[in-house]
Amino acid sequence: MEAAGAAGQLRQEGNRLFQAGDYAAALASYTRALELGAGPPERAVLHRNRAACHLKLEDYAKAEADASKAIEADGHDVKALFRRSQALQKLGRLDQAVYDLRRCMSLEPKNKAFQEALHDLGSSMQEKMKLMSCTDSKVEQMFQILLDPKETDTDKKQKLRVTPVSQAAQNLIVLAREEAGAEKIFQSDGVRLLLLMLDTGREDAMLAALRTLAGLCSGHRSRTMAILAELGAPRISAMLGAEHEQVSLAACNLLQVMFDALKEGLQRDFHGKEEALVLDPSKELKLLIAHLLEMLTREGASAHGRNNSLNLLIKVVPRKSLRDPNNSLTLWVIDQGLKKILEVGGTVCEAPGSLPATENSRMSAAVLLSKLYGDLKCDAERETFHRLCEDYVRSWFEGHGLAGKLRAIQTVSCLLQGPSEAGNQVLELEGIMESVLALCASVREVDQLVAVEALIHAADKAKRASFITANGVTLLKNIYKCSGRDSIRIRALVGLCKLGSAGGTDFSMKQFAEGSTLKLAKQCRKWLCNEVVDAGTRRWAVEGLAYLTFDADVKEEFVEDKAAVQAMFQLAKSEDRSVLFAVASTLVNCTNSYDHEEPDPQMLELAKYAKQHVPEQHPKDEPGCVRRRVHKLLAAGVVSALTCMVKSENPALTNSCRELISRVFLAVVEEAADRGSVVAQGGGKTLIPLSLEGTEVGQAKAAQALAKITITSNPEMAFPGERIYEVVRPLVSLLHLHRTGLENFEGLMALTNLAGISERLRQKILKEKAVPMIEGYMFEEHELLRLAATECMCNMAMSTEVQELFLAEGSDRLKLLVLYSGEDDEKLRRAASGTLAMLTSLLPPICRKITQVTDHWLEILQALLLSPNEELQHRGAVIVLNMMAGREIAAKLMESEMLEILSVLAKEERDKPRVAQAAKECLARAVACGLIKPNVNGE
Repeated sequence: MEAAGAAGQLRQEGNRLFQAGDYAAALASYTRALELGAGPPERAVLHRNRAACHLKLEDYAKAEADASKAIEADGHDVKALFRRSQALQKLGRLDQAVYDLRRCMSLEPKNKAFQEALHDLGSSMQEKMKLMSCTDSKVEQMFQILLDPKETDTDKKQKLRVTPVSQAAQNLIVLAREEAGAEKIFQSDGVRLLLLMLDTGREDAMLAALRTLAGLCSGHRSRTMAILAELGAPRISAMLGAEHEQVSLAACNLLQVMFDALKEGLQRDFHGKEEALVLDPSKELKLLIAHLLEMLTREGASAHGRNNSLNLLIKVVPRKSLRDPNNSLTLWVIDQGLKKILEVGGTVCEAPGSLPATENSRMSAAVLLSKLYGDLKCDAERETFHRLCEDYVRSWFEGHGLAGKLRAIQTVSCLLQGPSEAGNQVLELEGIMESVLALCASVREVDQLVAVEALIHAADKAKRASFITANGVTLLKNIYKCSGRDSIRIRALVGLCKLGSAGGTDFSMKQFAEGSTLKLAKQCRKWLCNEVVDAGTRRWAVEGLAYLTFDADVKEEFVEDKAAVQAMFQLAKSEDRSVLFAVASTLVNCTNSYDHEEPDPQMLELAKYAKQHVPEQHPKDEPGCVRRRVHKLLAAGVVSALTCMVKSENPALTNSCRELISRVFLAVVEEAADRGSVVAQGGGKTLIPLSLEGTEVGQAKAAQALAKITITSNPEMAFPGERIYEVVRPLVSLLHLHRTGLENFEGLMALTNLAGISERLRQKILKEKAVPMIEGYMFEEHELLRLAATECMCNMAMSTEVQELFLAEGSDRLKLLVLYSGEDDEKLRRAASGTLAMLTSLLPPICRKITQVTDHWLEILQALLLSPNEELQHRGAVIVLNMMAGREIAAKLMESEMLEILSVLAKEERDKPRVAQAAKECLARAVACGLIKPNVNGE
């Protein structure tokens, strides 16, 4: 009996969770109820309810299985039959779905929902039959068109009465994107014919074949395994490295789809023959990854093919979440392919016989190395990574002459841009820094190019920057003045910029003489605006500004130079995405959106007394100056530039880069007057993905920017359509305890606005489990947090689920609202009394409970009615009116001074009409209950 009772309670809990929209939690409750061993009738209901959850969660195979179990127990269970028909329809088994619907109709012939579903399903079946007949008749014709190179398009059209080659290819691709079409192509010997299309060597046929294969593999693990076995990883790898860029991209997309299918598979259980095909895809995964690694150093592979291979490795190798303990794939890639990745990163493009590569190739290699290093779990794994890097660099540095030293130094540069900890350790190897300085003085341009870049990347730490300042500044100056090659001069200039900014934002620590940084910045702006120079070289000018804009004088001059700002934004939107980090860094510096703590005054005095260095802020970094710079950047179009940067799919858009962009966004929405223009330029839409992925700090900054927009703008205008629901999760993340008080406050304010819009939004906030956090902040000592939480709860209380929380036994929720209604803080009283007015209207049992939670309830209500604030008086009168619905409580109210107070208020019709009307209604109820008598005038 106890088990049956517990199962019943769990079922009720599941029903409540299902109604609240938390389908996963409801499913868990029903499952626990089943595990308690309920009787057959109860089990049938639980299986039927689980089927409903699976349908909502789009797990249609499980929905079918649970509905079938309910039907086995009761063949006349019309709800289970209907749910199974819905699942079968989604699974593509339309004939079985129709059979179940007809059974539903026989049980309930007048049910309109069943009638409409049967009509819709009949239409779907007709469309499917039409599609299948079309597929049967035209798949072969499309292949015939694409595989026959001898006939002209006109001949084919006349002979087959179908569209020309390009349209036939497009039809095949579109057909493969639909499950019915994909399965028909697969079953009709389509894979063999697609391989024949690849063998033609014609670009149009190859593109059509690769894109069709991607459609066949998408979301279908068993088909992917079969296609991979027939196509072969070497063949796909060869097409990835093809000179034709579109073919390479199509092969890259096919591989991405294959990886997704192998790693995640279908969102449903596998049965029968299909299950036997997909036991363990790890072998195929490693095979594909091995070919990607092999292609990195393969002779004849194109530069864009190499880039695509690196980008795929970045996406598929490291764990998506560090909570997953298994990083075996990362360790395997490091063991099998670290040297190959380092070889790409160490490529000297200008050297004879080097691998075809671009600036993006080296950047992608650095990002991949950084991600692999970040995926390591312990010191032992990191030490192995360091050792492998050191061994590789040393192997080139020793015994291969000057060419080997160049390769070694270029590799060090790549590591410094990626896993800098490993790069710094390699940089300490004997002879590396000395060789860098020596090569700076070389007469060969390629030597200078590699050495100057290494010097730039090596000067990140103040200790090393001081060493380079003492030993390398003269060399850099000479290179800048004497070199005849722009690409080297600009790098030398960036090196000087980096060394000149070694003091960061500390005004008192400058490496160079007064005015030197301004001269360097002026030269950088000149390079940046020179459109004759290639974009790759101009990118280095932005790198220079990224360092120099630590200086407030440089920031001021830069934002005043509209042409330079526009040129930087144009570069940020260009195809060369390696500039993204430099642009974001420059904007962070100009908006002062980096972290800076105000020093403790006592510690400052101690530092001065001990003659220690005391950081100083530049006068032009005062808040007023920063605001003016932000306004100039907004006028120049910074929001559209940031939006374009976030849309990039390039590996250069790292999590660190995302964080910088989020910081800039937070700076530009700081003032409420600017938020409308930020939204109008697409800033609100761009902030949502920034708030959901990236570093923890970056997500928090983006979420706070979203909160600021939501507080002062109409959320439905700022985030139109379904986008408004995507904002809820980032805002709820601001309520976590590790967030700052300001983030908590702004998150609460923003959620208050959303909760007042619609029930669906309140349900979304409930689903994100925000209510317990909102309640927690109602107990905060900080008055603003307490007020914001109470106002948010007031809006959330419009939901039935939240209202019921105030009736729960053993809870202080209601007591808190009553006590807050008597606080000195007028805004807090208004929020709490407003919530009480609504709750007493919607839930009559609340009225009795108010009299039980505190002995001071009566004097608090009287204080509300005696308040000089008309709004508080009205809310108090509404609460009293609701409480007088029961005679017992009404008697207590009329026995107190409340009668006199209401009588006075009832006469203030001219000054306070709403309050007077509510007071009159209270007195009328007292008369109706026989507690008081009307006066001689019948009033």
